[in-house]
Amino acid sequence: MTDAQILEFKEMIKSNTKPGQRKPDKHTRKLLLYLFTSTRGGLTRLKIIMMLLEKPYNTHQMALALDLDYKSIQHHMRVLEKNNMVSKVGQKYGAIFHLSIFLESNIIVLDEAIDKLYRKMNRTKVYM
Repeated sequence: MTDAQILEFKEMIKSNTKPGQRKPDKHTRKLLLYLFTSTRGGLTRLKIIMMLLEKPYNTHQMALALDLDYKSIQHHMRVLEKNNMVSKVGQKYGAIFHLSIFLESNIIVLDEAIDKLYRKMNRTKVYM
């Protein structure tokens, strides 16, 4: 993840944050930070969410845009749907995904998740 991508993601989140938006509760914050920073697929899931901030996509379109395997995107979409981050309209291959109301109302936490993920990726490991 480059510095330019991080700035772009943060701008997208700020533009989707409503004035006077309430602060998410402790459990919501923990869930979002876990999904996007504490798991191996967190970065991919974050990229998917950033795509969905712009417009709805189906699984095939996301796989092409992110240059990832279709099955990988399917897996991440199942994880996001199970945790109420995205909503699906339609069935099977042609299903369109968009952000859930739950995530839209707690989008401010993604700013924190991006910062945490960036620090984690740029941490240098020292072995003695």
